[in-house]
Amino acid sequence: MTDHGDIDSVSGTATTGHQWDGIKELNTPLPKWWLYTFYLTIIWAVGYWIVYPAWPLLRSNTPGILHYSSRANVAVELANLDKLRGEKMAALSAASLADIEKDPALLALARARGKTVFGDNCAPCHGSGAAGAKGYPNLNDDDWLWGGTLDQIMQTIRYGARAGNAKTHEGQMLAFGKEGVLKPDQIVTVANYVRSLSGLPTRPGYDAAAGAKIFAENCTACHGENGKGNQELGAPDLTDKIWLYGSDEATVIETITNGRSGVMPAWEGRLDPVTLKAMAIYVHSLGGGK
Repeated sequence: MTDHGDIDSVSGTATTGHQWDGIKELNTPLPKWWLYTFYLTIIWAVGYWIVYPAWPLLRSNTPGILHYSSRANVAVELANLDKLRGEKMAALSAASLADIEKDPALLALARARGKTVFGDNCAPCHGSGAAGAKGYPNLNDDDWLWGGTLDQIMQTIRYGARAGNAKTHEGQMLAFGKEGVLKPDQIVTVANYVRSLSGLPTRPGYDAAAGAKIFAENCTACHGENGKGNQELGAPDLTDKIWLYGSDEATVIETITNGRSGVMPAWEGRLDPVTLKAMAIYVHSLGGGK
């Protein structure tokens, strides 16, 4: 309800004329210091819009009279850092991968640089300690889909796997169930056979001979007759108890049914050649490199 504004008898303050449940709304203006501060923030905002980049346009933004850019500042800082590194980075650039590993000073520099870049670019998939996760290889062990020598690691880093360029690693796990190559019962049988190759338990009543036959007819072209894999194709060793997606029966069945085609990004063109070298050295030095 409302009534005409009057003076509140308790506080002596004028009211707004509004009243709820017998409680009158006092007409108490904001403190002047608060109002002045508010006005100053408005003036500051207008000044900020003029001085710094602020307003979005169709394809860019207003640059501001200072033409400030945090991206440009980072570029300058990186350029200054490269100048500080100077001769050391030039030596790293000129040396081969093998020579870097033989030179303690260059090796330390490459590992330090590689560790930083790995954390910025690779850790989201492989983990900060490079231990990997489901679908992302552990780079600390000695199990390599595409090879663990320095040159092989460099090749993988530069061109990736299934990354859509001419030099990338190709090859993928076929979807035998989805494409109708194998029936569901055949997939269960061969999945148990694959598990048996690394000593894992199989279903009661599982037909080992039938599993071996299905494997021989469909899987040996990539994984080999003994399931030892093929690095040229990126086909994993099925006997070493190292599983990229998991070793339980349901996961193996899913893999055979729907296939796998994970992508390793190609870093050529995204990172400079010296950084690519440092990355290869760092990954190779993690403990699993051959």
